[in-house]
Amino acid sequence: MLASSSLTALRKSISSGEITPRDIVLDVARAIESRNPDLGAYLSWDVETALAEADRVDTSKPLGGIPIAVKDNMNVIGQPCTCGSRILNENYVAPYDAGAIQRLRTAGGIPFGRLNMDEFAMGSSTENSALGTTRNPHDLARVPGGSSGGSAAAVAGDLAIAALGSDTGGSIRQPAALCGCVGIKPTYGRVSRFGLVAFASSLDQIGPVTKTVEDAALLLNHLCGYDSHDSTSLNVEVPDFTEAIGQDIKGLRIGLPKEYYIKGIHEGVAANVQAAIRQLESLGAVVEEISLPHTELGVATYYVLAPAEASANLARFDGVRYGHRSGSAGDLMEQYTRSRAEGFGPEVKRRILLGTYMLSSGYYDAYYIRAQKARTLIRNDFEKAFKKVDVIISPTSPTPAHKLGELKDNPLAAYLEDVFTIPVNLAGLPGISVPCGKVEVEGKALPVGLQIVGKALDEASVLRVAHAYEQSCKIGSLVVE
Repeated sequence: MLASSSLTALRKSISSGEITPRDIVLDVARAIESRNPDLGAYLSWDVETALAEADRVDTSKPLGGIPIAVKDNMNVIGQPCTCGSRILNENYVAPYDAGAIQRLRTAGGIPFGRLNMDEFAMGSSTENSALGTTRNPHDLARVPGGSSGGSAAAVAGDLAIAALGSDTGGSIRQPAALCGCVGIKPTYGRVSRFGLVAFASSLDQIGPVTKTVEDAALLLNHLCGYDSHDSTSLNVEVPDFTEAIGQDIKGLRIGLPKEYYIKGIHEGVAANVQAAIRQLESLGAVVEEISLPHTELGVATYYVLAPAEASANLARFDGVRYGHRSGSAGDLMEQYTRSRAEGFGPEVKRRILLGTYMLSSGYYDAYYIRAQKARTLIRNDFEKAFKKVDVIISPTSPTPAHKLGELKDNPLAAYLEDVFTIPVNLAGLPGISVPCGKVEVEGKALPVGLQIVGKALDEASVLRVAHAYEQSCKIGSLVVE
């Protein structure tokens, strides 16, 4: 089954002439037809367009002929871009390619399929999608994580070779952890946000979800780079991230933040992460305790800043230029309010209201400005820590995947699922989640993720440690039979 193979292995098979890109597209399409009704990872897919691209692609290019699935908040010309929302589901078709998609095509990749997500990337379970439920490949009664739940479920469930996701507070890493695959959030500004529908502009970042660390490095090579269309894009050299693959980690300094190893972490998650730490020590890494003293401010800071930015970004969805338009409105103001009320789901409305409140007169200084100051403190904590260590390690998520609907009426508990990933976004740092074992829950073996965080622009060290660990444990993507 080609859909279960790694990107790297398929590239070798294409180069040797054993298979063609058309073979891969057809195999992935068969997998989607067979398993997507159960998983709900894909919202749509266009086989004919993908086959046409497969037939004309230059297979000598680095990604030549590999279909890559795309989270449904990135514009791909001629395809729908719903953001998991009713407000865009009716009639919006992308008129252009996002910057990341342009780079993907330049490297020979084929965008194939639109993946489910929490509406406008607001959520940690993909239950907030207005367009259907995505399920965890390891237990169909559980969530895949979010907001890139479709991306992780498709890759872990062998409905995709690799996928693109976006990460605002952990939305690549957390679902990768819960589904048992690899997900990396690059340094903020490494990958163009042009054509990514904005949630929180100072936090959003596109990254790959893959079956192996080597695949993540290869795909990252061809996503990163300066884009003049994105004012936050970094005009810095992009190294060959695959050079970090296979390097040993002897003498590398690993920091364990004491604020992250606290009560409340699932016992099985803690045990697997501790075992991973011992494994890294056995490979020659030097492990020491560090402090990130303002960690406790992370979730609260995020839920001031992200909703405030979302409130401004989502103001453009007014039912006039594109998207859902209410048919029962009497005047212009009523059309705005009815269109938005009908088009947005409960979580999006909650965050818009919260963000608008934070930005309103009399509260801006009390909340938004204070949150910006707290963000600076969190960023400074990481800078001080990285003077002592090369990477920082923690659980990706404090718990394994919870059951569908379990946290529906408890949004605060859902927000705390990202307690270890949010600070990385606030500081703009690169972070990866790699599988580090499983825990037994109600007769099901559920994946656990290990988060590895690096200095700004040091994705190479993150990948180096992740690959060394992955290979030493012989853990790749956890594939459901």
